[in-house]
Amino acid sequence: VQLQASGGGLVQAGDSLRLSCAASGRTFSSAFMGWFRQAPGKEREIVAAINWSGTMTYYADSVKGRFTISRDNAKNTVLLQTNSLKPEDTALYYCAADTTRTSWPPSRYNYWGQGTQVTVSS
Repeated sequence: VQLQASGGGLVQAGDSLRLSCAASGRTFSSAFMGWFRQAPGKEREIVAAINWSGTMTYYADSVKGRFTISRDNAKNTVLLQTNSLKPEDTALYYCAADTTRTSWPPSRYNYWGQGTQVTVSS
């Protein structure tokens, strides 16, 4: 699975962005997918995850009610709708795939894409 994130940018607090992760590979449609972020000087953290069918989702407490993860297996795409952005959401956002599907929430991400930068000004 190859992954490429896009959709980041510089926005003001309260704005929205829709991040997109384009995937290639036969195993995408069966993989658990996740969005992560890493801010300067901080560890990478999980933001959201979704199972292969889109019927199960997971969100970090910090983004619940503001972010929504979804997927379109026909288009090999995973989306992260980010609303009511805050300066503390500033980070490099990555998408990742867990093709092992051994646990939920997913914990064995084995494919990673390059990130897309989200910067939120106050």
